[in-house]
Amino acid sequence: MTLYPDYPVLTERLRLRPFTRGDVEAVYAYRRREDVARYLFDVALSREECAMAVQQRIGQVALEVNDDKIILAVDERATGQLIGEVSLIWRSVEARQCELGWIFSPDHHGRGFATEAARALLDLAFGPGDMHRAMARCDARNLASSRLMERLGMRREAHFREHSIVKGEWDEEFIYAILRREWQARPE
Repeated sequence: MTLYPDYPVLTERLRLRPFTRGDVEAVYAYRRREDVARYLFDVALSREECAMAVQQRIGQVALEVNDDKIILAVDERATGQLIGEVSLIWRSVEARQCELGWIFSPDHHGRGFATEAARALLDLAFGPGDMHRAMARCDARNLASSRLMERLGMRREAHFREHSIVKGEWDEEFIYAILRREWQARPE
């Protein structure tokens, strides 16, 4: 099974679309920030690193084999402004499992945009993607991200304590997941 969505993916307030070279400045505006990098494996990115990341993301638009990624820019439809990015990674073709991810500009936090975009990804994963299970992870200190996963109906399946060193510190990580049947049975 291959997942190559029809782009753009539209929600009520958002447009999820493939990245273009013209997105570098918008991505740099939030990926250079320490408060964005705080809970990521990456450090704050330079403009050159953002340009390389955007170039890489341009081709990440379909799932065909294990570890393929769909990474999409998220625009606010009302303004056309790029406000973040979302990812869907095929972790196991055989077991039909994927991983979700998101990074949003703090300038747009607290308005439900990440929840809306993540719901669209889960609709893709469990609809045309025919996934069985979707998971997501976050730094245990990132309460906003863990609350987002709970709003999506995901359950916390693990809390890894001091399991790796990230940026010179012991990392603690939450793992959340949801099954296709759970996603389809959720109240609208």
